[in-house]
Amino acid sequence: MKMTRNRVASLIVASLTLMQGGFVVAGLPVPATSDEPKRKTVSIELAVSFLDEVSLDWTRTRQCGTCHTNYAYLMARPSAPGYGSSEALKEIRGFFESRVEHWDDPDKGAKPRWDAEVIATAATLAIQDGSTTGKLHPMTRKALDRIWTLQREDGGFTWLKCGWPPLEHDDYYGAVFAALGVGLAPEGYASSESAVRGLARLKRYLRETPAPDLHHRTFLLWASLQIDGILGTEERVKIERDLRSLQREDGGWSLPSLGEWKRRDGSPNPKDAPSDGYATGLVVYVLRQGGVASNDPALRKAVDWLRTNQRESGRWFTRSVNNDKAHYIANAGTGFAIMALASCR
Repeated sequence: MKMTRNRVASLIVASLTLMQGGFVVAGLPVPATSDEPKRKTVSIELAVSFLDEVSLDWTRTRQCGTCHTNYAYLMARPSAPGYGSSEALKEIRGFFESRVEHWDDPDKGAKPRWDAEVIATAATLAIQDGSTTGKLHPMTRKALDRIWTLQREDGGFTWLKCGWPPLEHDDYYGAVFAALGVGLAPEGYASSESAVRGLARLKRYLRETPAPDLHHRTFLLWASLQIDGILGTEERVKIERDLRSLQREDGGWSLPSLGEWKRRDGSPNPKDAPSDGYATGLVVYVLRQGGVASNDPALRKAVDWLRTNQRESGRWFTRSVNNDKAHYIANAGTGFAIMALASCR
């Protein structure tokens, strides 16, 4: 990839900042590390600025969407409307709307790269529409309608399987994320003529296909709160009970405890791994959506953990369950931490 003169200059500044031991590199936080110092007081403003910067940089330099950064960003950003740069949000949202608008252009580069791009874009835009305007944007509707053309006979979808758990790893996540997006889409999209038949097949897939791990069951619980007929009451209670049983003494949850993923080198992820932002934020947020009170003792301990484990860069650290080259999952974890704190006021 060719680099502009400005980009080269940015990398030089980055190197100098790193050598000085700073936590901001050319306007961006340095790569996530477990030994980054923790803040003494939590700052939502700093967390939002971190997400604005890292997501904007990803969108501009990679020109793609990814579950661990800018898709997660669009889901989380409405939880902190009074903070950060509205221009960053506008640009990132505009990028995805433009992708949808031009998917059918003759230019090969305009085509969706994978089925997963269509599903993730549609679901994410729908979730954001539901938590902001309450109106289904025309590009969101176009993307949602398109996912049904990609649906398999069994009701599921073909998802990215890059060996990057838990998000880009198996077909089940694509199905449950699609269900979440359709369920949270505003203006009754789930009951529209465009969605009814496809959603019925998707619900059948989710009922008949066991979720492979507790991480995906957590998303299933979240989706079931929006769409009837996916989980019964007893199943929801069991997922909540299983999640509560994994809360650590310090009040947080750890991502490795939610699945059986092996690392890129074949080694297992330790079940006694420290609490992290992704698992703690996700569990707290989904339990709150399920009606667990914010003053529930388990959630109060979890909120205390979130308030005392933000890093100097503004992020909450989460170790990758794939490899230690780059802990991009910390970006999504920061988004869920913001959502969790907002949901608990």
